[in-house]
Amino acid sequence: MAGTVKEATNPSTCIPAEVLHALDLGRCNRPFDWLGPHRHGEEWYIGTVAHGAAAVEIVLSDGRTRPAQRCAEGVFIAVLPGRPGGYTADSYRLRIQWPTGKDTICDPYAFAPLLTEGTLRAFHAGELSRPGDLLGAHVLHIGDTTGVHFSVWAPNAQRVSVVGDFNQWDGRRHVMRRHEQEGLWEIFIPHVRAGALYKFELLDRHGTLLPLKADPMARQTEMPPATASVVAAPLTITWHDASWIEHRASMEFDYAPLSIYEVHVGSWQWDEHGRPLTWDALAKRLIPYVQAQGFTHIELLPVSEYPFGGSWGYQPIAMYAPTARLGTPDAFARFVDSCHVAGIGVIVDWVSAHFPSDEHGLRDFDGTALYEHSDPREGVHQDWDTLIYNYGRHEVRQFLLGSAVEWIRHFHIDGLRVDAVASMLYRDYSRAEGEWIPNKHGGRENLEAIAFLQELNATIAREHAGILVMAEESTAWPGVTRRIDQGGLGFNYKWNMGWMHDCLRYMQRDPLYRRYHHDDLTFGMVYAYSEKFVLPLSHDEVVHGKGSLIARMPGDRWQQFANLRAFYGFMWGHPGKKLLFMGGEFAQQREWHHDRPLDWHLLDDPLHRGMQQLVGDLNRLLIHEPALHRASHDPEGFQWVVGDDTHNSVYAFLRYGGEHVPPILVVCNFTPEVRHRYRVGVPEGGIWRELCNTDSGHYGGSNLGNGGQLHADANGQHGQPYSLELLLPPLATLILRPDRSEA
Repeated sequence: MAGTVKEATNPSTCIPAEVLHALDLGRCNRPFDWLGPHRHGEEWYIGTVAHGAAAVEIVLSDGRTRPAQRCAEGVFIAVLPGRPGGYTADSYRLRIQWPTGKDTICDPYAFAPLLTEGTLRAFHAGELSRPGDLLGAHVLHIGDTTGVHFSVWAPNAQRVSVVGDFNQWDGRRHVMRRHEQEGLWEIFIPHVRAGALYKFELLDRHGTLLPLKADPMARQTEMPPATASVVAAPLTITWHDASWIEHRASMEFDYAPLSIYEVHVGSWQWDEHGRPLTWDALAKRLIPYVQAQGFTHIELLPVSEYPFGGSWGYQPIAMYAPTARLGTPDAFARFVDSCHVAGIGVIVDWVSAHFPSDEHGLRDFDGTALYEHSDPREGVHQDWDTLIYNYGRHEVRQFLLGSAVEWIRHFHIDGLRVDAVASMLYRDYSRAEGEWIPNKHGGRENLEAIAFLQELNATIAREHAGILVMAEESTAWPGVTRRIDQGGLGFNYKWNMGWMHDCLRYMQRDPLYRRYHHDDLTFGMVYAYSEKFVLPLSHDEVVHGKGSLIARMPGDRWQQFANLRAFYGFMWGHPGKKLLFMGGEFAQQREWHHDRPLDWHLLDDPLHRGMQQLVGDLNRLLIHEPALHRASHDPEGFQWVVGDDTHNSVYAFLRYGGEHVPPILVVCNFTPEVRHRYRVGVPEGGIWRELCNTDSGHYGGSNLGNGGQLHADANGQHGQPYSLELLLPPLATLILRPDRSEA
């Protein structure tokens, strides 16, 4: 039978009374100085906090036991004899008698700190390249013990505890170790497993208890509206996309076709039970659909966890965690992997411009403006009632950079679309005089945000070849896609918001009056090569009372469809990469709403089905015709043929793809009048084939055209040596190419 060690010292004398009281209240900010094993003269003592326990005893590795004495309501202390090497985490266990039974556990206060001096220095300097691998919650094996290492940045907190379903959410149980200079707190809690729910409980610098905070670095969260963080298991996915990633690294996207299907995953389709599809269900339905439609990439509205569904994800609260609404992190990884196997890239919207003010989030995280600015003139977005990151803090910049890299490295995504860049660049964004603070030079530019965006793009370009980073930037800020060493921001692409607004304004006009606004469609070419552009018809254009794209087209129902088909032909022919929000491909009739699926029954209607077929054909044309994608950012790849026919509202232009690549002619008639014998100059004689006619009967049009091909004669027009005499269908776009096979 195991023996019992003789007690030599009164345990209550091992810890000063004031410290004992603080430990009991959970207000001691240096618990590792007192709890766990400590030398006490010639003896040792082990202190533990176990509120609600009936009894605690120490079980030594040789089987002997020592009862611990209750020295305060929740503090137990046992005195042990001295021994060579003292007492370590593997030399004893705590046996705790709870009202519901006994637990025998390792002592969390017996473990040494796991954050190394090098890690601490790198964090403090903002040089920790993968903060998500070290901070947050991570399942670890230390010797024979499995548990979770928790760490969090809270420099101004008086005390930080981990609370969760493993300790009855009691902040007195697991007070963390403080690294004072860096403001980091950590603790290894044995026996906690993946799937455990947790938050951080903080006392601010004045000792006031703050609302429980979710982990900023959490890789998994509870299903909203619940707000706890979840200890994430390491991904178990077996990736099958090595060849995709290798190909991506060598891809020259400037010269490749890029057509993006923008998706709000919660409202694309619902299942038979009236619920949004999970990631696994999306993999089975969305991926084949995108393949059939010919898009090269899917762009997901933000999938970082967010509390308010009505924000569509643009108010994220967990920048490292895929939303629990659609499944686990593993399920999201499987979705990305399936996309890659199917030859489809995945871009995610990423929000670094602001964060919501929910009390469980980053706002006043340690009782101070930690992630945000303290002055509302710098720290509050008036438009969205959200908070602005303080890009001048090393730790905040590191947190955001780590998030961006995490999505790329951890989940293999192919690109980021950075939201609301304009609001980051200007200190006076959407602010009246006196409501903003100038930079150190007295200007309106946000110098810290500029430096952050440059570092973001430089880091991704250096560490992850082939990743696309796109800016939603709505102003004329110069050099968004210019190289950083040339003074630019370093993005790969910029959304061309001006082009989108000009074109939609033109298309909404009655064709009778379009002649007076002809420049709306030509103006985009004035600045087309000032940046590398994506042409977006995004979610923002089909919400907030704007109506759907088809509903914004003028005329009767037939003319509405003809107008939208003609516009799509113009857009796919125009220089720039393409982006279309879901539903636009089949002319979704109702305005988009995040709480209902798209109206897929519309595909029973030939006009809607024809629109869907047209978009698929345009995507395939974009991919297979080098002239339509190879020189999107090169002035040599575009030439106006007819840009001034205001009377007829006709536009014609040529696209070139370099030597030995047949040119493409795009001709648009934006009136309901048929134009007979309309002559357009072309650079080559012989047969020209109609590759696309948006008025085709296949698409729901009137089926007027040129019989699929026609001959260019030597009657030069528009500065070209040859010309075509075309029949221009009403409200239609023609796309033609010379047939060099007969040359």
